Amino acid sequence: MKAELRVALVGNPNTGKSTLFNVLTGLNQKIGNFPGVTVDKKIGYCDLPDGRHAEIIDLPGTYSLYPKSQDESIVFSVLADSHNPHQPDLVVMVLDATNLKRNLLLYTQVADLKIPVIVALNMMDLANKNLISIDINKFAMRLGVPVIPIAARRVDGIDKLKEAISFANKFALQQESIDVTAIAPGLIANIAKEIPTDNPYFALQLAHQHEHLKFLTPEQSQRIEDLEAVHAFHSQKAQATETIARYYFINELLAETVKKPEGIQGESNSNRIDKILTHKIFGLIIFLAILLFMFQSIFAWSAYPMELIADAFVWVQDKLHQVLPAGPATNLLADGIVGGLSGVMVFIPQIAILFAFISILEDTGYMSRVTFMMDKIMRKVGLNGKSVVPLIGGFACAVPSIMSTRTIENWKDRMITIMVTPLVTCSARLPVYTLLIALVVPNRNVWWIFNMQGLALTAMYVLSLVSAMVVAYVFKFILKGRERGYFIMELPVYRMPRWSNVLHSMYDRAKAFVLQAGKVIIAVSVILWVMASYGPGKRFANIDKKYKQPQYKTMNANDMRHAIASEKLEGSYAGVLGHVIEPVIRPLGFDWKIGIALITSFAAREVFVGTMATIYSVDGDADKLETVQKKMANAINPKTGQPVFTVAVAFSLMMFYAFAMQCASTIAVVYRETKNWRWPAAQFAYMTVLAYVISFITYQVLK
Repeated sequence: MKAELRVALVGNPNTGKSTLFNVLTGLNQKIGNFPGVTVDKKIGYCDLPDGRHAEIIDLPGTYSLYPKSQDESIVFSVLADSHNPHQPDLVVMVLDATNLKRNLLLYTQVADLKIPVIVALNMMDLANKNLISIDINKFAMRLGVPVIPIAARRVDGIDKLKEAISFANKFALQQESIDVTAIAPGLIANIAKEIPTDNPYFALQLAHQHEHLKFLTPEQSQRIEDLEAVHAFHSQKAQATETIARYYFINELLAETVKKPEGIQGESNSNRIDKILTHKIFGLIIFLAILLFMFQSIFAWSAYPMELIADAFVWVQDKLHQVLPAGPATNLLADGIVGGLSGVMVFIPQIAILFAFISILEDTGYMSRVTFMMDKIMRKVGLNGKSVVPLIGGFACAVPSIMSTRTIENWKDRMITIMVTPLVTCSARLPVYTLLIALVVPNRNVWWIFNMQGLALTAMYVLSLVSAMVVAYVFKFILKGRERGYFIMELPVYRMPRWSNVLHSMYDRAKAFVLQAGKVIIAVSVILWVMASYGPGKRFANIDKKYKQPQYKTMNANDMRHAIASEKLEGSYAGVLGHVIEPVIRPLGFDWKIGIALITSFAAREVFVGTMATIYSVDGDADKLETVQKKMANAINPKTGQPVFTVAVAFSLMMFYAFAMQCASTIAVVYRETKNWRWPAAQFAYMTVLAYVISFITYQVLK
């Protein structure tokens, strides 16, 4: 879609900027990275009342144009660099109407760059609820820009905001908040000649940030450095002077335009709730209880839809075998592709429920409290408080979580966080865990409403967090760094979740899971089916010849078909590969079939389920199609006569998947973030060794 107007959304964190972005663009949006950096670039499109299309860019949240992280540096680069392809024609400044004093600092800085600005005064519903009165007309007159009151969560005022965007080019430029030239007059004048620019605040920002600005040439940056030395410029002192001057303006503005109720006693509801939810003891207990409820629900609520999906795939496989002519092509389609996909699709309900809970926790503001509570614990194991965000995000996926570590300024803290984040149980492990737990853990209640399977799943998630802490503590002594980290976080007020946003998150994440995992599953399933259906030399012909001998004529037809299929699978290319690695994995309780799944799932963990479905479809009875769970439950070890998946084997396998680095995407993103192959190589090595050792101990103890 070709846009005729580019609009950037700018604001502090927790001002509702992303909510406004979603309201303006709906589903018409895409996410990528800004050129040259691993910072999320969210772009969407919006139809304006005058018939034009606007491109909406959601810039990272920041408190100031003076950056503390790569995310924040993007804001100034996009706004100030005339050669940046994303430089906006208009800025919509999103302000929290309940916290204007803090928000206006960033506004005054952006306004002084002389970019056309519209103020979206968000959360007006909360301001009215708190009896905060804002004289909108006077507020707009003092700023010299249009001010549109909105409540993005309720979609109030959005039409008026769109109208303001349509006629933005007809508005006068904003008034200056401070006299910037008074901060460093000589330096600003000389930089303005050197670059050149007619904007004194832009020149001042170049003095502060020239070392990190890619749109300046090395010669220009050095010239600015020389000018700073001549004029004895001190960046921190200049920032302090500027900030004090801006707050004089802000205080005057608020005194004239905003009235807050006086004499209200007591504290806010959010603070009262926080006394319980962020308590150093009760807060952690409540957090664990919420996790337990989440995983109980994942098992309980998903059981019926999962059964329907599994039965539907069995029906499809059965119909394909009935309708299509017998032969390799039919077997490939029914047992290879459909059988492999069933192992992914059946877990859609569990993935959707998991992300629904994550979305609710984020939307209500509780997830911010979790990061606050975990800060002290993080510091004891050598992590930064900001490490909590990637670790909690790891419950969903390690890839975006590792990318989010760029907000951690301390190199050592960031590297430790990157190295341990893949240990946190992600959504790709969920199908593996739930399948194995359902095989060996009884589905019965203990302790009132708690289900044993839900408790087992909760234990796996808690184990992942504890193991990440322990490994981080070890890395604390291995990696050396002198920088000191800090953690500054604003706790948003509690709000009801936006159910439309929750449903969108469920759909979006489930769709992404199916599309991303599905591509890998189909590719692996086809390759694996071919490897499992054909063998080297004359092995298959010899097996057919063997069962034509007289001593087998009395054998039951179904038993014979199963025996032939089992021997052919063992003699196939896949069987040969499994037998090659079996001596290495036998101490863990794994046979050659599980070995095949371990190899294929190094591409992605969830491939394990698809591999099991394909292997047991090839090995199974064509007249008795079953779900992958039933096939695995009925699998018998020919040497012992016992089930293959005993308690010892299932838990050993879960431990292996809990610690092993079986995700090609994670390896790739670690390399991209660190720019050095030694980090993903070291990560892969230590996680594989850890997985083997803990899996070995688990099997030897439980067998």
